[in-house]
Parts: sequence; structure tokens; C-alpha cells
Amino acid sequence: MAASVPSGEEGRRCSERLAEFVERSKLFAEMARRRSPKRASVRIDEAELAAFRAGLRRRYTNDEILDELRAAAERTGRSPTMREFAKDPEARVHPQTVIEHFGTWNAAKRAAGLFPRRFLTRDELLEQLRALGEELGRTPTARDLAARRRSLPSASLYAHTFGSLGDALREAGFEVLRGEERLERAVEQGAALAVGLGRLPKMADWAEARRDDPALLSEWQVYRMLDVPRGAWTAFQFLVREKLRAEGADVRPDGSLGAAD
Repeated sequence: MAASVPSGEEGRRCSERLAEFVERSKLFAEMARRRSPKRASVRIDEAELAAFRAGLRRRYTNDEILDELRAAAERTGRSPTMREFAKDPEARVHPQTVIEHFGTWNAAKRAAGLFPRRFLTRDELLEQLRALGEELGRTPTARDLAARRRSLPSASLYAHTFGSLGDALREAGFEVLRGEERLERAVEQGAALAVGLGRLPKMADWAEARRDDPALLSEWQVYRMLDVPRGAWTAFQFLVREKLRAEGADVRPDGSLGAAD
């Protein structure tokens, strides 16, 4: 069937309506393009611009940003706010970059193991320590918290809230020795290790023993306990020898153990 052709008058009205529609479209397009005279008119390919922005965002990986947050927490001694992070002269990324990668500031801090302070009370922080101690079967250390930084508060947060991690552990009910008590415990542990080795322990012996027993202080913690001009480890070995001798052991000049009298 052939298409009907409008009459002359009808065709004229259709042409007028079409012309009006075209003019309106041009007007709307002009209004959409209208810009402030202070702004330069530029043409940028949207796809290329999106690729360029994505390339800039890839300058930092998620892990690098999380490391920046943790480093800022170490410097400030607490979980940083956006304002604190922005004012940190050593921070290499902007807070907005953090948010673009993780959605929100607090989501990024949780991913970094830096719990927002307002979300955890003192009692909640202590309960986290008790639960970790129950899991480990011993007193938690800063090293334990660092190993679980994605799921537990940081040692710096405990230090900021309680004064030190040790104070937090004591308040949570754990035994945390001070000064001479720690040294006395270390000497006892050194004597026990010497008996097992058949000689006074070297730093390497202590480091190996600690891999089997994380409850031991690190060899460097023992080393720094003694305030001597030099040779702190030999000073520690001397204290271990004195304890062994007091218990009746025969410690030879070369540090080896003989049979007890």
C-alpha cells in the first residue's frame, strides 16, 4: 500500500513544527555548551581522560597507601584523622587518594589495621588483647599485633590510649615485668638455655630459641637491657654464668659447662 501524502496545508504545518523542533534543539545544545567566560573552552576525549586518570591512580598501589597510613600512625602515635594525615609533611599521598582507593577514610584505616578510635572503647581494646592472649596461650607482644594488623588494633593505638602497650597488657590482666624483673627473668631463661646447649648462649642461639618459643624476649631486647659501655651480650653471659655457678654448675673459662660438683 502506498504511503499517504499530507495535503498542502497539513504538510506546511508539519514543516513548521519540524523547523521549530530543530531550532529548539539548537538552543538547548547552545545552553548546554554555555560556560563561564572565565573558563576556557576545550575539547577532551572522555575515554582518553578516563585512561589518564586511571594511570595517575595507579601511581600508588593499595598496599603502598596502607603502608603510608601505618607509617603516619607510627609518627603520630595514634590512628590519624584525615586532617592529621593531610598535615603530615612525610605523607606522600593525599587523603582524597586514599578515599578513591578504599571508598571511605575509615575503610582504609580498617584495612591498615588502624581502628577508628571512636569505634573502640578502652574496654573493647582490652578485650581484644585478652582474646589474642587466649588464642596464643601467652602474653601478646607488639610483634603479634603487627602480624594481625588487618584484624586487630595496632600497638601504637594501645600506646596512645594506655600510655604503652605494656600498661595496656597489665590492665588486661597479663604479667608484664619491669626493669630488673625482666632482666632477672632473662637470666633465668639464659641459664636454662645454657644447660640445654652445654655452654653459655650466644645471640644466635637465643634468636634460634626464640623461633621455637615466641614468649622469649628477642636477643636485641636482652642486649639493650644492660647499660654497659660495650659488649652488652658478654655482660649478659657473665650474669648467666654467675647464676649457674650459684646453682652449683661448673662453667669453664671458655663458657662450656662441665659436670656439677
